[in-house]
Amino acid sequence: MFEAHALTATGKPAQYRELLQQAQAMLHGETSLVANAANLSALVFHALPGINWCGFYFFDGRELVVDPFQGRPACVRIALGRGVCGTAAATRTVQVVQDVDAFDGHIACDSASRSEIVVPLVRADGTLLGVWDVDSPQLASFDPEDAAGMQALCDAFTRSLA
Repeated sequence: MFEAHALTATGKPAQYRELLQQAQAMLHGETSLVANAANLSALVFHALPGINWCGFYFFDGRELVVDPFQGRPACVRIALGRGVCGTAAATRTVQVVQDVDAFDGHIACDSASRSEIVVPLVRADGTLLGVWDVDSPQLASFDPEDAAGMQALCDAFTRSLA
């Protein structure tokens, strides 16, 4: 059985490497989308400081629908191209938003959120699975190191579903 532990590394790249190792161990051998999404959300929420929401929106063929997450209740449905999540899904590019109030069309599910990072989840065959969304109550909480670390976590997640 997997057991999470507090991160001991210092510096973002090392912390993400340590978190990725934990995530890979946790995901190993499990192919359930919901189980892996729920556990990854919990792992990240409790491991990374300064976040107030993290979780998944899966694409149902029409729009993004909230799925396993940690944090306050969230918006349930998001159209492609709308808000940070919809933009990441439509463009299939990581969105790092330093100030959500400056993002045109930002959807405020939790008024405490000040910055956000969203990683699109794309299957090996190129189809859109959804997005991984992480919010922080602090301005400019995310940077390229977070983008790389979150992308690595998302890659491990999508590979676990194969």
